[in-house]
Amino acid sequence: MENRKTRREIYQEIKRDLQQELLQELDFSKELDEEELLEIIDEKIRIRSFKQRMWLEEKEHMRKEIFRALRRLDILQELIEDPRITEIMINGKDDIFIEQEGKLYRWENGFDSEEKLNNIIQQIVAGCNRVVNEASPIVDARLANGSRVNVVLKPIALNGPIVTIRRFPEKPVDMEKLIELGALEESHCLFLKSLVAAGYNILISGGTGSGKTTFLNALSNFIPAEERVITIEDSAELQLVSVKNLVRLETRNANAEGCLPVTIRDLIKTALRMRPDRIVVGEVRGAEAVDLLQAMNTGHDGSLSTGHSNSAADMLSRLETMVLMGMDLPVAAIRQQIASALDIIIHLGRMRDKSRKVLEITEVCDCEKQKIRLRPIFVYHYGSEKLEKERELENVAKLQAAGLSLV
Repeated sequence: MENRKTRREIYQEIKRDLQQELLQELDFSKELDEEELLEIIDEKIRIRSFKQRMWLEEKEHMRKEIFRALRRLDILQELIEDPRITEIMINGKDDIFIEQEGKLYRWENGFDSEEKLNNIIQQIVAGCNRVVNEASPIVDARLANGSRVNVVLKPIALNGPIVTIRRFPEKPVDMEKLIELGALEESHCLFLKSLVAAGYNILISGGTGSGKTTFLNALSNFIPAEERVITIEDSAELQLVSVKNLVRLETRNANAEGCLPVTIRDLIKTALRMRPDRIVVGEVRGAEAVDLLQAMNTGHDGSLSTGHSNSAADMLSRLETMVLMGMDLPVAAIRQQIASALDIIIHLGRMRDKSRKVLEITEVCDCEKQKIRLRPIFVYHYGSEKLEKERELENVAKLQAAGLSLV
């Protein structure tokens, strides 16, 4: 006896048929606005509903899905438009996971085919002038709303294609919101505001998902509005809303058309010729640390960046390793450069309840006996669950030069 199709199977079959008809009939060389395309989809669904009865809810849902497949990002559009979802993880066409309120869930939907997923990937990377294929199977890109996208294709990803989308809030998180969320208190915020305004060089450290980019965005709002700021990133994520004289630079990968790569190092070097007051590097993870430290040491006070580490002290060790990637120097000389360039390290952490907090605000002092001296100013105590003051800031020269004082 022949198995009867479920209503969902019939629905999916109708949707695939209508999508195929539209792909064959539409002239994509002509620009259709959204209303025109929706009218064509409505007519297709109306005609089909005479042959196979569909509920009104099914028609409305099919209308959205077909439109998203033709003009947006297919089934992903629903997730991307949901402000509650912070991360989308695609492990091949059938396995999609989402992060919502710090927890992971498996999504019940999947792509119709691997070809459809590959088409969406090409649409995403083409939108920011990137290339990903079998010859170059790894790429970082971004969506129109600023969300960060990482893609890994077969044969590197055995169960691929793998797509990871980090969704950022439409309205950048500011310090007031971070205070509300309990990441820090108002007194710490005022302390950091004075340091940024006075031109202290600050590095934000933390593990994956600790909120480094979010905190960098919030901290950047304290940069005086009259200054010229240049941001440098692998894939543009920063949202500096308070700076008017802003230049945004992004790296470029080499591609099949013969375009040479443009690296973070290249961008830092060219930024120095663009008369910056401050340079903001999204993240240092390699040899570009040499150029950032040199920029901080040559008059570009107030520069900001982020880096992966487990603590403020660990961040210094990682910086040493990064510098050695780009320049063969004695460790003593590297440590002297770091101590001379950096003023403050702000270390962030993700707690067991998935909240993100400032765990340490540490002053980078001088280099004594070939060892960098750190002075924790504020430290998070797990007993009281508070960021508590340990000691006063030692280096107040920049504050005095700027005519500022700590609150």
